[in-house]
Amino acid sequence: MAGFNSEVFDAAAHQKEVRLTTYGRKSGKPHDVTIWIGTDGKHLYIRSGQGMRRHWPQNLVARGEGVLHLGNLAVKVKPRLLTDPAEARMVSALYGRKYGPFVKASKADQPLTEGEKATFELLPV
Repeated sequence: MAGFNSEVFDAAAHQKEVRLTTYGRKSGKPHDVTIWIGTDGKHLYIRSGQGMRRHWPQNLVARGEGVLHLGNLAVKVKPRLLTDPAEARMVSALYGRKYGPFVKASKADQPLTEGEKATFELLPV
């Protein structure tokens, strides 16, 4: 499987908000949501601040695919839900550096936040 090109990582690093298209888990219809994105230059991460209660993460998991829109780029993606607490907290730190105190993060001796429970790495399709 080929990875994302540098243009995708650059766009993710510099854009404050991106659009994600998911597909309804029952209807199959496309739905767009504007979200934040984080990257370490090798991986793309998204998260739902309200956790899995939102429709878009449920749709993303159920359908296993979406389209990430970064400016003029449209990239087909598949999600990998992060289940390792250390990895989810690492993404919180990435988000915190980009978005500041708006990002809720847990400490190692605390339960994960709702956003950390709904953190995904996006992989190329």
